[in-house]
Amino acid sequence: MPRALITGVTGQDGMYLAEFLAAKGYEIFGLIHGQNNPRIPAVRRVAPSIHLLDGDLLDLRSLIRAMETSQPDEVYNLGAISFVGLSWRQAEITSEVTAMGVLRILEAIQVHTHNDMSRVRFYQASSSEMFGNVHEVPQRETTAFHPRSPYGVAKTFGHYMTVNYRESYGAHACSGILFNHESPRRGHEFVTRKVTRGAARVALGLQKRLTLGNLEARRDWGFAGDYVEAMWLILQEDQADDYVVATGETHSIRDLLDIAFSRVGIEDWTRYVVQDARLFRPADVNLLVGDASHARARLGWKPRVKFRDLIEMMVDDDLADLQRGA
Repeated sequence: MPRALITGVTGQDGMYLAEFLAAKGYEIFGLIHGQNNPRIPAVRRVAPSIHLLDGDLLDLRSLIRAMETSQPDEVYNLGAISFVGLSWRQAEITSEVTAMGVLRILEAIQVHTHNDMSRVRFYQASSSEMFGNVHEVPQRETTAFHPRSPYGVAKTFGHYMTVNYRESYGAHACSGILFNHESPRRGHEFVTRKVTRGAARVALGLQKRLTLGNLEARRDWGFAGDYVEAMWLILQEDQADDYVVATGETHSIRDLLDIAFSRVGIEDWTRYVVQDARLFRPADVNLLVGDASHARARLGWKPRVKFRDLIEMMVDDDLADLQRGA
């Protein structure tokens, strides 16, 4: 039975990955910070046999202990402070967790393996936010990075540190440069969930207005459940490498609003949406769209869930959740 250690297991990606690996017969260990995390019951529902270990990406010793306890064949580093907007207000802690956390877990693997790092396969959750002020469209593995947020800078550090350990120490260390990926498990602070839940609340008479920032920003949105399969496929390759994981399609916030409000029977969302300049990012990214041809050719991976189906899935889940609460 293969063994996997997942950091960030209580997040959207962590839960989908735990569920995916459990179905493949893995023994799964999930790193959590503190035993009172409110999302622990949700993790146990999707992966009942998971072993939860106390640890922190800020604490190298706890990561070494987690390695010794789990004895993993594969490590998936999904832990991060991942809300981009927050990173300007909390740049230091974002850097400590999202950037230095990668270094610490690579160091923990090095200590655990007694410098034979190829014994453990490592996946780093890199991000399309590293491309930032894009140098070419679409973005691929060779596109230069120009991050436009403290979060993007931190992810770029973690990405290059992963490459450095691969080249310097022979680590089987890979990165998936994932473009935006969403699901009903996405946190309410993210714009997709803010829109789908807002549309559901407006339709149910629980909310009159939805306040948003830049409606022109465009992103490449996919389904998180599809993307965790790519993470696993990346680590099954004998040669460690980095891969863009994306749909190759781009949509604006306006497109997102069109689909979400239409799903609840409202065709003209402009009566319910208010723009607030305070929600604009200090330095925004206007166009992100990925070229996943490398992943398609090497891994045989491609996204299954279309953008419209994804947003409608999220709206339906929000409606059901709010109706249960009512």
